[in-house]
Amino acid sequence: MNAQPASKILVLDNSPTHAGLIKTFCDQNNLFALKVRKDAIKSVLRTNIDLGGILYSDSYGETPEETAQIAIDIHAARPELPIIIRREQHPTLAGLPESTERVFCAAYSCGDMSALRQAVDQYIFCLVYPNALLRGIAEISTEVLRNVFKGVEASYDTPYVVHDRMIFGEVFSLIQLESSWCRGYMMLQTEEEPFLRLAGPGNGPTSTSNNFRRVNDSLSEITNMIWGGFKNRYIGDRSANMVSGVQVPLIVNHKHHYISFGTSNPQLCFRFNLEDERSGREAPLYARFIFNLNWSPEDFQEITPDHGGLVESGALELF
Repeated sequence: MNAQPASKILVLDNSPTHAGLIKTFCDQNNLFALKVRKDAIKSVLRTNIDLGGILYSDSYGETPEETAQIAIDIHAARPELPIIIRREQHPTLAGLPESTERVFCAAYSCGDMSALRQAVDQYIFCLVYPNALLRGIAEISTEVLRNVFKGVEASYDTPYVVHDRMIFGEVFSLIQLESSWCRGYMMLQTEEEPFLRLAGPGNGPTSTSNNFRRVNDSLSEITNMIWGGFKNRYIGDRSANMVSGVQVPLIVNHKHHYISFGTSNPQLCFRFNLEDERSGREAPLYARFIFNLNWSPEDFQEITPDHGGLVESGALELF
């Protein structure tokens, strides 16, 4: 697994001159570049749940006024997404109208791509995730999913970071993560109907009420088991003596499928795909790790099992 997660970004730049350079930059820096038609931007922003940021051009619109208005509208719709603007002349935000300067986090020009790399590191990949953590979360989660859903294959995409606060599906679970090196939440999200087809009807009458409770029960079981694996592998019995008691409110807006953890930090996201090997039915499951209260990766330590007792007992021997 890559030492650094990826991130999906919208590229709103119509310049054929710079398209190849921007694509190469994205390929080399773990960025999945997505292009969208100008008339579909609002629709994409309403529905896309896993964006890390936006690359914008100062000539994206037909006129400077249209370019400015599109940027203002994007920022108003999704203020949590960092927008990096490519400028033809000046690789800084200096000189932009006051109405648009505030919507951009950084600027660059294709004459010096190092400025774009610095902006991406600062505003998109602003948290460092240990490779052992990425690998371990994937291993723990797939093992849990295969144990809970017999005959179901669990696979996952490359982990990625997101800055948006959109909720996927109709049901999600939250459980707190707390140690001396991290404080935050794990959130699992899924769609009810596909998930139910894999979970099965359970016992009792197959009413609508019973079905949604079956989904709740399965998601609760998975959440607890992944949390238990995470705790055993990365937290153990070490108390979080240095942890602050500070809390922030969580805001959930069901109408807009929106959740806020009170921080601008990115979220670490895994997309798991569950597939029934017999029927071919599939269901997506998103796992997000939000370290909104403390993140100290320099103190991270993976707990390795002590095999000394097994060697002494003869259960393990050198070959």
